[in-house]
Amino acid sequence: MHQRPIGTATRGTTNPNRLRRMDRWIAATHGPALRRSDSPVAVDLGYGAAPWTAVELLERLRAAEPRTAVVGVEIDPERVAAARPYAREGLTFVHGGFEIPLAGRPALIRAANVLRQYDEGEVAAVWQRLCARLAPDGLLVEGTCDEIGRRHVWVALGPEGPRTVTFATRLGSLERPSDLAERLPKALIHRNVPGEPVHAFLRDLDRAWASASPYTSLGARQRWIAAVRAVSADWPLTDGVRRWRQGEITVRWSALRPEA
Repeated sequence: MHQRPIGTATRGTTNPNRLRRMDRWIAATHGPALRRSDSPVAVDLGYGAAPWTAVELLERLRAAEPRTAVVGVEIDPERVAAARPYAREGLTFVHGGFEIPLAGRPALIRAANVLRQYDEGEVAAVWQRLCARLAPDGLLVEGTCDEIGRRHVWVALGPEGPRTVTFATRLGSLERPSDLAERLPKALIHRNVPGEPVHAFLRDLDRAWASASPYTSLGARQRWIAAVRAVSADWPLTDGVRRWRQGEITVRWSALRPEA
């Protein structure tokens, strides 16, 4: 007897190339773990009304590890049926939810724009359930982006729980770093208020961005690198210039974790 999928069907708007920033980061930072895995399986959880994000995830992860297989998981059976014509070697689509209906433990679960439609109080239990399904060296990436993928914020979690928060943006479209606040994941979006760590971080990043305005003549990338380097003195960043050049900044979760 099959287990009833855990979760609730949500709006399934999907645009091609929407998750490129998240995929690029996953391939760069989690590629070594995929290569170490005996069976590198990645899950695209809640891929939506169209299968584009799963198709793109397969292509991007195979550039890092050619053995990678991707399973698209959707709680809406009609979306699964619509996606199955796009199945190919290494790419399948199944009906399911947060229980992740696979025989083994995946090396990666990507849940993009899924929890934004849930209540904040539900997030911790979902994270715990998904992390429990990961392989020992696995990674859960959960976050939110805008419709065309210019602004994106995600939390990376291992089997033990949350590790980091990454802010990623198309620098040419950025007026100030706190513009990314509207894309904070559900666990943080209601915490962008005075007294909360994420608010303090975005405030400091805005100030550093303003102070780096003399770099504007050299381009938005150089201004961003200067701003991120400045905040690195006070905030525990886990990345370096190579990632900053991509319009990213990654902070330890412990520094941004909401106040109790």
